[in-house]
Amino acid sequence: MGHSQADKAASHRRIVEITSARLREDGLERPAIGELMREAGLTHGGFYRHFGSREELVEEAIVRALWDGARHMSDAVARQRECGADPLAALVAAYLSAAHRDDPTNGCAVATLGADVARASERTRAAYGNQVESYLRVLEGLIDESDPAVRRRRALLTLSALVGALVMARAVANPELSAELLGRVAEGLTEGGPSS
Repeated sequence: MGHSQADKAASHRRIVEITSARLREDGLERPAIGELMREAGLTHGGFYRHFGSREELVEEAIVRALWDGARHMSDAVARQRECGADPLAALVAAYLSAAHRDDPTNGCAVATLGADVARASERTRAAYGNQVESYLRVLEGLIDESDPAVRRRRALLTLSALVGALVMARAVANPELSAELLGRVAEGLTEGGPSS
């Protein structure tokens, strides 16, 4: 009983999407192949019809997670531009929100997977680096500065502050400190911080 190419492609996408979300939630070491396949409604044995190894799936899922994060960032900026709001301030507010902090499964993979990707394959690290560059280009386009070198420096500082604050806000046990990290860094970035 064979599956059509369209069914196989849909199953492949479903496995990658599920793995992408689970990696952001649980890290690269978890979950197991059998668990991912069950969640996708498929058998463990069917895994090798789609991927040569777990590492191949993880690489593809990380690329997907990074792409999803970029799409969310791009959509947020576009919505703010349509509303006439300051896109940089809106991006900072959305990125450093309690909602983003509390939803790593659907959040920015640059923040969620950074430590894991540092130990991953060259291909995965290259995809991560490409996403960082993409975010930097977005930020450079939002920073009001005529000197490209200064704009680049401010984009680097802004992205580092965004990612660092989110990572720490998720990691600390003290809810007040978590909220303070998000709020104070957002204030610093929008009121005379590195992006101004």
